[in-house]
Amino acid sequence: MDTYSSLSRDYEEWSEEGEDEELDDLALVAAMAMVLGAEEARLTRAERCKPSRRYLRHPQLLPNPRSNTPWQILLASRDVCAFITTMGIDCATFEYILSNGFAEHWNNNPIPRPDANAQGLPRLGGRSLDAEGALGLIYHFLTSAMPDTALQQIFALVPATVARYRSFALSILLETLRELPESSIEWWGSEEECEGDSQLIQEWHPLLEGAIGSIDGLNIALATSDDPELENATYNGWLHGHFTSCVLVFSPRGTVKSCVLNAPGSWHDAKIARPIYNKLRDKTPESFFLVTDMAFPRGTNSIAGRIQAPLKGGQRLPSNAADQAALLACDRQLLSYRQTAEWGIHGLRSGFGRLRLPLDVNDPEGRGDLLETCICSMNLRTVRVGISEIRNVYMQYWKEAEDEDIWNDFESVLFGDLRRRDHVSHFHRVVVD
Repeated sequence: MDTYSSLSRDYEEWSEEGEDEELDDLALVAAMAMVLGAEEARLTRAERCKPSRRYLRHPQLLPNPRSNTPWQILLASRDVCAFITTMGIDCATFEYILSNGFAEHWNNNPIPRPDANAQGLPRLGGRSLDAEGALGLIYHFLTSAMPDTALQQIFALVPATVARYRSFALSILLETLRELPESSIEWWGSEEECEGDSQLIQEWHPLLEGAIGSIDGLNIALATSDDPELENATYNGWLHGHFTSCVLVFSPRGTVKSCVLNAPGSWHDAKIARPIYNKLRDKTPESFFLVTDMAFPRGTNSIAGRIQAPLKGGQRLPSNAADQAALLACDRQLLSYRQTAEWGIHGLRSGFGRLRLPLDVNDPEGRGDLLETCICSMNLRTVRVGISEIRNVYMQYWKEAEDEDIWNDFESVLFGDLRRRDHVSHFHRVVVD
């Protein structure tokens, strides 16, 4: 009896231990299943997200950003055509920007980042790019519409580094351009300066006595915002899209003399151009004016005659034949010269491909800095490199080098072709006997 009881107790203890071990095994299996399931879910999510992961990592890039990259080869070539093609400026202008503030800012300031002391000393040895590389990066970005993956390949940088360097380089480039006289955006400072530009215009259009420049609006596409108020502010009903609006004034030398940037796309040009109207009224001698197209608002009575445009369709003409002929002759010259604003805007769009892409609607400050940098860079390029259709026509370089008769014959050929290609001329009044 005692033996049976002992065996029974042993069996019960063995059964309890077996059950505990079985429960432990089941718990382990369940834990392993949960871990494997979570890993499988992570891999599935990662696989599903792969199509949107359009960036490169270190193994897919050249090993050293400072050696044998496409950028380093371009820089070493010092080829003027290559520099202009990829960055819109020649080698001399590139060096001019570097030596007049950009390199100093790059070398003496830490690159902002959340995990570093903003007041600390820069670690130049730890940077993937030197000042030349940073300037090349920002001008590659501004003058093209290329995706970030192309910049990563050209400069051998990972996405986070491209974004951080681009933001810092843009800020110090703008600061540098604001200090350079060739890139500054400044209104006419004296009557002598106004008279000089007026003479350049009268060489081509003798009836436009007092014209000093042209003015027009520019709309840059924006991404759509999730904020209903912001979406409404940026929506332009005439263009059926979301835009930021700008107004620019061009001189016959091809430079931008004044601009209003980054206004909401829903605003009317008359409201945007108000600061320019004030400059016409308060800072411009009375005998000078700007030329625009017939759709652009010409301000209030306080600046009457300061903005002139070609005749509108259906506008009443003088009954006297001589007065009518004189008015139409002036109208043709207004129509011809007002196209310089279109040339300037086309030069801005074509020279800075970044403006052809929708800009960030949620970053108005960064958007304004980008627009100002592009315009200052265009002024610098116009003055130092000479890339400007307005400048090439109205500055007298060719006229001094060529025979006067050949130049005058070329005038009629050039502007005759412009009139044939003019998309708005059919809106203007033509008198037929």
